[in-house]
Amino acid sequence: MKKLALITGIIMSLIFIGIIVINIKQEDTDITKNQTKVGFVFNHVKDDASWGQAHYEAMEYCKAELNLLVDYRESVPMDERCVSVMEELIAEGCKIIICNSYEYGEYEKKVADEHPDVYFFHATGVDEGENFASYFGRMYQMRYLCGIVAGLQTQTNEIGYIAAFDISEVNRGINAFTLGVKSVNQRAKVYVRFCDSWMDDELTRTAAEKLFDGHNIDVMTVHSDSLAAYDVADERGIWIIGYNCDNSERYPEHFLTAAVWKWENFYLPKIREVLQDKFVGRHYWDGVERGIVGLSPFTEHVKEGTYEQVEEQLRRIEDGVFDVFYGPVYDSKGRIRVKRGECMTDDAMLNSFDWYVTGVRIDEDK
Repeated sequence: MKKLALITGIIMSLIFIGIIVINIKQEDTDITKNQTKVGFVFNHVKDDASWGQAHYEAMEYCKAELNLLVDYRESVPMDERCVSVMEELIAEGCKIIICNSYEYGEYEKKVADEHPDVYFFHATGVDEGENFASYFGRMYQMRYLCGIVAGLQTQTNEIGYIAAFDISEVNRGINAFTLGVKSVNQRAKVYVRFCDSWMDDELTRTAAEKLFDGHNIDVMTVHSDSLAAYDVADERGIWIIGYNCDNSERYPEHFLTAAVWKWENFYLPKIREVLQDKFVGRHYWDGVERGIVGLSPFTEHVKEGTYEQVEEQLRRIEDGVFDVFYGPVYDSKGRIRVKRGECMTDDAMLNSFDWYVTGVRIDEDK
């Protein structure tokens, strides 16, 4: 009996010690035990139903998941003045700084170099460093799918595209959208009007009005953060394909779908890596396979049969058997730009997209 009691005592002691070890181990590996402060710098406001809101909603999701305290700074100037905002956030205890526009890049990198113990993320940039990562998503994949929707929806074969600037990012989207249109409707043309602003409502509205006045547009999309072009389209009964967020409830009569950001699928794993001391400072450009880009649900206005065609092409992109700029791809002057069996490099798509594919028409004042 004494021997049995001794054995029982030893077993109970081992169990007790094991419980203590497990608890200590769990405590040591609980990366959300302590609250982490994040500073988020916006080029506009966070509730714009557009670019800003896509980031804001993602961070609110991450805040709950990772025990974050997020300090949002809105409408921060995209010049030297943003440095003082970032320095203030760091002085107030922020261990992670996120800036949501390309124009912040050189200033954010400068601050990152001066604060090696703070981690920095730069949206739409391409730079990198020990404590600095830039990131974007392959939204051109969703633009292509939106082009399929537009190409099947149009009856006039004249599709409108309100774009912010003539830069690689925007041109990449224009071309991808047009290739999507042409894949299902060879007769359609895409008329592009630049408004020379990401957020200015007046400039965007004027660009939309001029584009719609000059052509028989019956479907439109945008690559800007202002909703003014949506408003003009809604007033004129033009079908709307959105960008950044799902605005179907705002425009219930004419909204079709939208190419949307799902930034939580980037922020959640990357911030978790920071907390785990596994941060990698590099440029990230992820696509549909990472869940960063997607389409909003189709509304009842989308033509029957469209979903099936879009879904088929989405599966091909997800499986890696197809991407938008696989050759042959011809420019607007009929010259071969990407040969059959070849594809554009990431560097070319990111940094030197200064031409347009067949079917694009740039609309300008005469």
